[in-house]
Amino acid sequence: MSQAKSPEKVVQEIRRKTRRQFSAEEQIRIVLEGLRGEESIAALCRREGLNPNLYYRCRALSRSAS
Repeated sequence: MSQAKSPEKVVQEIRRKTRRQFSAEEQIRIVLEGLRGEESIAALCRREGLNPNLYYRCRALSRSAS
């Protein structure tokens, strides 16, 4: 017999499957747009559908790589 999944497990699986993965090129493009300063970081992140924390993390990584 199959076991029923708890609602928490179902939500966890959905979140895992819908998590976006940004390629290096996308990350660079988004960081460059933010550095251009034409719109706020918050507006840029809303438009791109990412958390502002991820933007700042990508920006920090790009600075430490150079």
